[in-house]
Amino acid sequence: MEYDVVIVGAGPSGLSAAIRLKQLAAEQNHEISVCVIEKGSEIGAHILSGAVIDPIALNELIPDWKAKGAPLNTPVTDDRFMILTEANHIPVPNFMLPPLMNNHGNYIVSLGNVCRWLAAQAEELGVEIFPGFAAAEVLYGEKGEVVGVATGDMGIGRNGEKKSGYTPGVELRGKYTLIGEGVRGSLAKELQKKFNLRDGVSPQKFGIGIKELWQIDPAKHKPGLVVHTQGWPLDSATGGGSFMYHLEDNQVAVGFVIHLSYENPYLSPFDEFQRFKTHPSVRDFFEGGKRISYGARAINEGGLQSIPKLTFPGGALIGCSAGFVNLPRIKGSHNAMKTGMLAAEAAFEALKGGATGGDELAAYPEAFKASWSFKDLWKVRNVKPSLKHGMWIGTLLGGIHMWLNDLGLGFLVPWTTPHAKADHETLKLARDCQPIAYPKPDGKISFDKLSSVFLSNTNHEEDQPIHLQLRDPSIPIAKNLPMYDEPAQRYCPAGVYEVLRDDSGNNPRFQINAQNCVHCKTCDIKDPAQNINWTVPEGGGGPNYPNM
Repeated sequence: MEYDVVIVGAGPSGLSAAIRLKQLAAEQNHEISVCVIEKGSEIGAHILSGAVIDPIALNELIPDWKAKGAPLNTPVTDDRFMILTEANHIPVPNFMLPPLMNNHGNYIVSLGNVCRWLAAQAEELGVEIFPGFAAAEVLYGEKGEVVGVATGDMGIGRNGEKKSGYTPGVELRGKYTLIGEGVRGSLAKELQKKFNLRDGVSPQKFGIGIKELWQIDPAKHKPGLVVHTQGWPLDSATGGGSFMYHLEDNQVAVGFVIHLSYENPYLSPFDEFQRFKTHPSVRDFFEGGKRISYGARAINEGGLQSIPKLTFPGGALIGCSAGFVNLPRIKGSHNAMKTGMLAAEAAFEALKGGATGGDELAAYPEAFKASWSFKDLWKVRNVKPSLKHGMWIGTLLGGIHMWLNDLGLGFLVPWTTPHAKADHETLKLARDCQPIAYPKPDGKISFDKLSSVFLSNTNHEEDQPIHLQLRDPSIPIAKNLPMYDEPAQRYCPAGVYEVLRDDSGNNPRFQINAQNCVHCKTCDIKDPAQNINWTVPEGGGGPNYPNM
């Protein structure tokens, strides 16, 4: 199938790129064919975010979004920040926070529902969208340029045999290919390596965000309330924090982000989140309520100094495939949308000028550097590196940096601090760390992993190739277990990885429950041996988030 532009991923960046291409085509009477492929079973199925969205990019893309029924229904009305101790909390007055941290003017949303709405706008403009098709392979031309992607075969058995329902993958060829897979996408990894896109930049840094959606007692619901916390249950050496966002219909999105630079291999992000909800200042919101959804995904945290080269022959990286999240604001959707729009504008101008593809869209990174998106990340570029000094000193240093930029005194901090280590390099040996005793879940406020995965509606065909590949099958037991007590059994928020033993407690073996995978990519990021390679499963597999 031939197109002018092929877009991988129907998230905010990919859909914004598709819409912008068609808008320009209509404005300038220059026909362009655009397709978007999405590995989720439907648009929004794999989208998970907090989310409080800054509408700055949406205002540019679709100025009349309110009249068109965009699902931004809950403006922020109350913005709170707290530091948690084990038994109490310390409120931080808003006047002490840098102005860029202010959420007034933003909206609490389900990003999945926003993407569903964006997809409808794209289809009205003539964009072809194909959910349930995972881009499994990059296609290269005779000169090594990218000429499109191929979807994975459907109906392949666990041992590689073709089943009765076998359907071969499809080649989607484009003059330009925009990669908007999201965090740690498998094609983006390949392209960054093949074209040396990460040369000269800091390693990307990541967090894991774990989220639940609750229906709470109407008497406790405060539409528009935004609460962020730092502190307990994490120690100062472990970065992270929580969010609670009160949406419409008595719903509350609650989540916890832990920076994947943590050191203790016994730490379990899932269990830290469950423990957080039992805090006296948090628990009351959820008592008497009902948990209705669960999910997890990795988050880019490296900021400006971790963004790779954005273009390669025949295409570009957009959104979280490159990493445009503003960490202290906990926001990336506005930058994802903007970078998708900027890449679309560069591709349109090239095609309008008669380009046949295979070249680099040099106008895209130039436009990014001149955009408000670049400025958004420039102001906070030293916040994440400051956290190497610990949560409290790092937060103070980062706060000073943001205040100076907000006051127009950014010239006093002209430097950009690089990131020293990738997240898989930060674990200490198990013998040098203390195991963490997590409380047993009560089934009312705190829960176990398997009941949580059930709420994510995750499904993979049982008889399909395992999409979580071990480069060396011996490493989990021979190396990771004695050195780190195999941390995969804890950093995975879905119970995918287990170390099983016989009845006498001996003969450990490593088991992968791939059908549980919620596609968060944490294993691909945090495995200390970089032995786990996350690849796309059969199209449509994975979580099916209705409103996350």
